[in-house]
Amino acid sequence: MRVGLTVRGVVQGVGFRPGVCRLARELGLTGFVQNGRGAVRIEAQGARVDELVSALWALPAPIAVEHLDRDELPDGGETSFEIAPSDEAAAVEAALPPDLAVCVDCAAEIDDPKARRHRYPFTNCTRCGPRFSIVEALPYDRARTSMKLFELCADCALEYASPADRRFHAEPIACPACGPALTLLDPSGKKLAAREEALQRAAALLRQGGILALRALGGFQLLTDATDEAAVRRLRQRKHREEKPFAVLFESLEQAQRHLFLSDEAARALTSPEAPIMLVRRQETSSVATAVAPDNPRLGALLPYSPLHRVLAKAVGRPLVCTSGNRSEEPMCTGVTEALAELGTIADELLVHNREIVRPIDDSVAELGPTGLRLVRRARGFAPRPVASIETARTVLALGAHMKSTVALLHRGQLVPSQHLGDLETLAAIAGLERAVDDLCRFFDAAPDVVACDLHPDYASSELGERLAVRFGVPLVRVQHHHAHVASALAEHDLHAPVLGLAWDGTGLGPDGTIWGGEALRVDGPEFERAAHLRPFRLPGGDAAARDPRRAALGVLHAFAPALAEEHAFRWYPAAHAKVLLGILETGAHARPTTSMGRLFDALSALLGLCVRSSFEGQAALALELSAERAGAEAAYPMPLAAGVIDWEPAVRAMLAEADPKVAAARFHAALVESALAVAQQVGREQVVLSGGCFQNALLLHGTHARLEQHGFRVFFPERVPLNDGGIAVGQAWVAALSALPRSP
Repeated sequence: MRVGLTVRGVVQGVGFRPGVCRLARELGLTGFVQNGRGAVRIEAQGARVDELVSALWALPAPIAVEHLDRDELPDGGETSFEIAPSDEAAAVEAALPPDLAVCVDCAAEIDDPKARRHRYPFTNCTRCGPRFSIVEALPYDRARTSMKLFELCADCALEYASPADRRFHAEPIACPACGPALTLLDPSGKKLAAREEALQRAAALLRQGGILALRALGGFQLLTDATDEAAVRRLRQRKHREEKPFAVLFESLEQAQRHLFLSDEAARALTSPEAPIMLVRRQETSSVATAVAPDNPRLGALLPYSPLHRVLAKAVGRPLVCTSGNRSEEPMCTGVTEALAELGTIADELLVHNREIVRPIDDSVAELGPTGLRLVRRARGFAPRPVASIETARTVLALGAHMKSTVALLHRGQLVPSQHLGDLETLAAIAGLERAVDDLCRFFDAAPDVVACDLHPDYASSELGERLAVRFGVPLVRVQHHHAHVASALAEHDLHAPVLGLAWDGTGLGPDGTIWGGEALRVDGPEFERAAHLRPFRLPGGDAAARDPRRAALGVLHAFAPALAEEHAFRWYPAAHAKVLLGILETGAHARPTTSMGRLFDALSALLGLCVRSSFEGQAALALELSAERAGAEAAYPMPLAAGVIDWEPAVRAMLAEADPKVAAARFHAALVESALAVAQQVGREQVVLSGGCFQNALLLHGTHARLEQHGFRVFFPERVPLNDGGIAVGQAWVAALSALPRSP
C-alpha cells in the first residue's frame, strides 16, 4: 500500500521531517518526506502505513499537525525512506515555524562541562532555537536563513546527516567551531572581548550594577541587576521610561519561585516551548527592586528562552531586568550599527553576535485568564502561527490599528497575524509597519484581493491601507474599531451565530463621527449595530486626555456638575490653563464627545487621587484596578441602563462621597460587571463576546465572565490574540473576508 500525505500546521523547523523519517524506517516503510513552501509532503509505502498516519496526529509539541490530506497512490520503486530535497515550486501555505525556547536536552548539553557545546550561546536542535527571526524565505532550509553564512564543521555535518541524532536536518545547527560568536563592545564600538571572555565580562558588568545592551534572539534588549534599586533607576533615567514596569529574567524556575507566587499553570507556561513573559504576583519577601514595577504587586517574569540568556543569567546569578532595546516609543534595535547609535548613551557595554536578525520580534506577554493562558502581546514563540481558518478564496491584508500595531494576512484560508510591532507614534515605527506588510506578502508570495483598515482615516495604518489598495488595485474595506475587536474573538473561536459584543476600550472612531469606547454591539457576521453604549462626556483636548487623566475627569464632572469641574480645574492646573480647559468644555471646540470606557477609568482614577498624570498607557486604569483589588469584594454602585445608555453619573456621585478610595474603586468595578449583565439580559443573545483593552483588567474580565456565565450566557474573549488593539488586524481580516466588497479604487 502506498499513500500520499499533505500535512499542514507547524511542521517546518520543528523536527517534523526527521521524526517522520525515523518512524517510517522503524515501521519498515519506503518513500520520502519533503518540505513544500509551508506544507510537508509524505509518500509512504508498506504494510504499516496506517500506523504512520495515526502516529502523525500524536507527535509532541512543538510540532502541531492541523490538517492532513490523504490520497492513494500506485506503488513506487524506492528501497528506503529518505528526506527528499525541498520542493521550491510548491504553493506557499500559511504556516511558519516560530522561535522556540531552548529544550531540555540542549539545556543539559549547555550545562555539561564535557559536552562540546558547553556554555555555547547558540546551541539548538530540531526541537528548539531560532526560526522566524532568521528565516528569509520558504521552504525552510538553512540556505534560506541567516545561518547560510556559517559553513558546517565536520562534527555538525555528521549530526545534521544522521537520522538517529536530534539535530538531523536541524537547519540552524551550530557549535563553537563553526557557528556564531559573541563580541563585547564599548559604546563607541571598540572591541573589548570575544567569546567566553566577552560573556564573563558582561556578567561582571551586570553584577556591578551596569547596564548591558544584549543582541538577543529577535532584537536588542537592555539588562541590569533587578535587585539593585540604583541600577534600575539609572536605566529608567537613560531610557526615559519613568514608571512603566520592566520584565524580570529569572535564572531558573526555582529562582522565580523564590520571588513570585507561581501556580502550576503559570510555571508550565514559563517553561513551555513558547516561554512568554508571564504576569504574576510577586512575594513580599522578594528582593527585586521596587523601581522595577512601582506600586504594582505584579511582575512580568520570564525564564531564559535562548542559550545566550541561559548562560548569561547563570553567570550573574541574580534576577535581571530584561526590557526591549530601544528608546521610549522607538522600535527595538536589531543591527549592531543601529544599536551603537541608539543605545550607546543608555548601555555601558554591548554584548553582540554575528548571526543576523532577519526580522525583529519582541517577547510575548501572557497571563492566566478565566479559561487558561491569555496573550497580552503576541510575538516570540507564537508568531507567525495561524490563529484561525476561514472558508474563503480571498486573500486579505489587514493593517490593524494605531496602538499595539500588528498586521494580518488571510491567505489560502489561514489567518496569520504578524508579531507585535508597537505603537505607530514615530516615522521609524511606521517604517517597521511597512516592512512587516512587505515581509508577510513576500513570504507567502501573496497579493491581496482585499485590503482592510480601521475606520479612522488619520491612523498611519489606515493611510498605508489606502496606498496599498491603490497599488494592488483592490477594494479597501474600512472596519469600525470596536466591530474589529469583537470580530477577533469570532475568528479565533469560529463563531457564526449572532453575538452580543461588549467592546470596552480607550478610543475608536464611530460611524457617527464621535469617539466610541464603551460599546455593546449586536454582531451578525460582517454586520453590526449599536445596542447600547456608555453615556457620552466631553474630552478637552482630545487625545491629550489619554496622557492626562485629569482632563477626562473634568469632562465627566462637567457633564453633570459644572461647578465641580471648575473647582477641580483650579485645584489641578494654573488659573490660565484651567480657564482654557473649562472654556473648551463650555464651547465643545476641541472637546469631542466620547463614550470611552478607558477614559472613564482614567477620570475616576484622577478623582480618587490614584493617578493624576500618566507616564504610560493604561497607568491610571491600572491604579484603579489595583486599588479595587486591595479592597476585596464590595457591593456595586448604581449604574442604570435606560434607552441603550449606561449612565455612570449615579456611580460617580456615590464615589465622590466615598471615604475610602479602595472601596470606591471596588464598587465601581462591581457596577461595571452588573452593567454588562444588564445589557446582556436586555439584548438577549446567548453568546457574549468580551473584547477591548479595558478587559485586560483582570478584575473586570474575571468578574464579568463569571457573572454572565452564572446567568446562562456563553462567554468568549480573545485568548490566542490580544484583547487590546494587538487583535484588531485579525478582526479586520475576518470582517473583510465575509463582507460585500466596495468597488476598487
